[in-house]
Amino acid sequence: MDIRWIDEKHRGMAFHRDGRLLWLSVPAYDTIPWLANGFSTRFGGVSTGDAASLNFDFKRDTNPENVRENTRRFASAVGVTPESVVCTDQTHTARVIRVTVEDRGKGVFRELTWHDVDGLITNEPDVALTVHTADCAPVYLVDPVRRAVGLVHSGWRGTAAGIGRAAVEQMRAAFGTSPSDLICAIGPCIAADCYEVSADVAAQFPPSVSRRKENGKYMLDLMAANREVLTGAGVPRDRIFMPNLCTCCNPDLFFSHRASHGRRGVLCALLAIRPSVG
Repeated sequence: MDIRWIDEKHRGMAFHRDGRLLWLSVPAYDTIPWLANGFSTRFGGVSTGDAASLNFDFKRDTNPENVRENTRRFASAVGVTPESVVCTDQTHTARVIRVTVEDRGKGVFRELTWHDVDGLITNEPDVALTVHTADCAPVYLVDPVRRAVGLVHSGWRGTAAGIGRAAVEQMRAAFGTSPSDLICAIGPCIAADCYEVSADVAAQFPPSVSRRKENGKYMLDLMAANREVLTGAGVPRDRIFMPNLCTCCNPDLFFSHRASHGRRGVLCALLAIRPSVG
């Protein structure tokens, strides 16, 4: 497969294969023994049609068991128990909540008990945080000092509302996290050269992350915008890792809403403290 990197000199994600399942991880996280992290591709699942094959959205699959099986495969490959997965209820908000072992399985194997939640945090082992994307940015937050993690879904609305900052603040309040200790990463999402937005949308962001086109519209750099939110919350710039992969430029590898004109499944980002941690 021909993978298009934004910058060939800097490849910000590592590739892994487990049988037919292909997934990615953040290299900066792979050196932390107590941490499990992953980002899915389209490959290695059982879904069919537009959502083939590794889809995580029940609404885009004719068989709910397909999504559960895809979750089992992906979680197991990343190194967490499938039953530990916890989902968001994404509606492009800036709401982040704390989850515990009591919430394991919600959104996949158990009924979800919250609404309008686009981010999760925890400091408990064997609680696998997940968010779903198909061009929006997954933002990972790891506190190696307090051993706490956070994961948020950040489209342009969530980014403009500062969901990354909300997650930092929630982790500070819940776990005593210092923003300067955080190691953050932005997963694969739509890149600036592919993300045309209206002037109204661009006006919600600083000029440094958008450029005006001759047709009066703008190209928005969602990756850079999320990085600016995190640095504004106190995270050092050199502790924020960028993916260097555009979902829209790689439609054979990733589900992309723009590239497919809405005919697609969804990807899964996952972050967890391994169960061996006490």
